[in-house]
Amino acid sequence: MAHSVVVFAFDGVRLMDVSAPLEVFTTAGNGYTVRVCTPDGHGVTTSTGLRIGADLAAGDVGRADTLVVPGAVDVGALLRTPGPVGQVAALAAVSGRVAAVCTGAFALAAAGLLQGRRATTHWEHAAELARRFPEVAVTPDAIYVQDGPVFTSAGVTAGIDVCLAMVEQDRGPEEARRVARDLVVFLQRPGGQSQFSAASRTPPTRHPLVRPLLDAVAADPAADHSLRAMARSAGVSTRHLTRLFREQTGTSPAGFVESVRLEAARILLEAGAGVTAAAARSGIGSDESLRRAFARHFGVTPSAYAARFRSTAVGDSSGSGGYASTLTSSSVITPSTMRNERNWNGPASSLSAVDTRT
Repeated sequence: MAHSVVVFAFDGVRLMDVSAPLEVFTTAGNGYTVRVCTPDGHGVTTSTGLRIGADLAAGDVGRADTLVVPGAVDVGALLRTPGPVGQVAALAAVSGRVAAVCTGAFALAAAGLLQGRRATTHWEHAAELARRFPEVAVTPDAIYVQDGPVFTSAGVTAGIDVCLAMVEQDRGPEEARRVARDLVVFLQRPGGQSQFSAASRTPPTRHPLVRPLLDAVAADPAADHSLRAMARSAGVSTRHLTRLFREQTGTSPAGFVESVRLEAARILLEAGAGVTAAAARSGIGSDESLRRAFARHFGVTPSAYAARFRSTAVGDSSGSGGYASTLTSSSVITPSTMRNERNWNGPASSLSAVDTRT
């Protein structure tokens, strides 16, 4: 019997949160039947303005092996609308497993499906998920998380990752790899979603001792910002400064300095700087120190990050270079690399950003 997949769509849903699961499961072939349900069985308008049709109403879903709940751009509106959240709860009750894509995790949490479970969501909304639903153990850097029969994923395209994981569980790694090749994606992408996050803003404190230090670090990340130097500048003891920093920023002086330097290194790499130059100019120091910091915070190496995020303006200004010219041969996905399974078996476990503990 075919595995029944139901994707729940509603007005304001992110289009790719719907289309990505549909692509994965339909590409997987005859082993799945895939349907789209909506609150009333009528078409809905997605976040892009495009309308999509429905196969059936949510209330007419008798049984589903897999329920996929996409996210919305406006999370507040999703939670303020009682209908979708209640329908998610009802659909989950007749489903073998449930998967949320992006901010669909908020609907699962509001429906009580993440009580005491680990979960993730789009990096931009992870802190909000943890704040609104303290009973959920949020894993902010994971691409997807499985906790028993409940899956949650990071933002937008991570819907492909989580659905590939389900295909792998259902039909084995060979079939999942085949689908990944067909969609021209990695079966398990390298690194976590922190590598995609925007640069964090300086903490909004106005404390007369802490604020000048924050501004000084942001203005010149490579300068001497050791704990002793900062305490000396503020005219307080190192212990007192550490306490003030934690009270005002939620982190230690060293933690803040490292975060600013990492952001500086990211900007330099994106602008075309080499790893050695980015390490030196950001204040991180050596190539090895930068590599360790990137692995710890982003789950990728600096060179891999640069290959993915370097500006398209970097390279041959004639138009024949650009993004492709910044990639190493090992970074480029081509038909030949697609045929080589070693490129599609996922990254080294130390860089994996998947939580599948059950």
